[in-house]
Amino acid sequence: MEKNLAVQVGQPPPQYNWPEKIDPEWQERMVLQYAPLIKYIASRMALRLPPHISMDDLISSGMMGLLDAIQKFDPRRNIDFKTYAEFRIKGAILDELRNLDWIPRSVRKKTSVIEKAYATLQKELGRPAEAEEVAAALQLSLEEFHRLLDETKAVSLIDIDVLWNSIPELPEDELYETLQDEKYRDPFISVYCAELREAIMNAIESLPDKEKLLISLYYYEELTMKEIGEIMGYTESRISQKHSQAIARLRGKLREYAENL
Repeated sequence: MEKNLAVQVGQPPPQYNWPEKIDPEWQERMVLQYAPLIKYIASRMALRLPPHISMDDLISSGMMGLLDAIQKFDPRRNIDFKTYAEFRIKGAILDELRNLDWIPRSVRKKTSVIEKAYATLQKELGRPAEAEEVAAALQLSLEEFHRLLDETKAVSLIDIDVLWNSIPELPEDELYETLQDEKYRDPFISVYCAELREAIMNAIESLPDKEKLLISLYYYEELTMKEIGEIMGYTESRISQKHSQAIARLRGKLREYAENL
């Protein structure tokens, strides 16, 4: 019993000591512990958003996600709380962005055009298309194509719908934890998620080497675009464009996967 009381702010409460009932004191301690995680996630997401999107609004939404994670976390499942909280925080922020509907329809349309161009050219060429080839297919100069990538770079932030729309039986708010929990009790969903993970891995593996490295550094090593640029020898703007190219390829692959289910 004393062990539970000995957990201090700055040290995550042991998962095996998770209380059966969440009281206000425990919740406050957890909020203090994981509040920096909200700011970190919101800051990274804000880098890919237009300036009129308020950082305070992102943090506020993220806080709702953290509170939801604290209330719904089940320590008996095969999920680490920090991982679960990250998904809930990101999900809450993405929900808020979707509700704001801040991406113009014209930008969504341009994103779809780019995605289809990459997918079509890859089938025709039997390899990932170069930026110059996509630009030519769209009848744009390379400079115009790069501007187009800059216009559409934020769309990839919230377009996970292609994944969960392909499994309508699964509630949206369970997608993240289901992907993490290998012991999910529904065999159909378990098989689907294993196939989905494989599809994502195959899609990443099919990327050109530089884009594959970029994805690894950004999403796994959690470096900033500026830091990645320094490593790869490109400007931050160029890295952002390459990221948009990689996401366009991945979106096309995953959409094709979803359509073939």
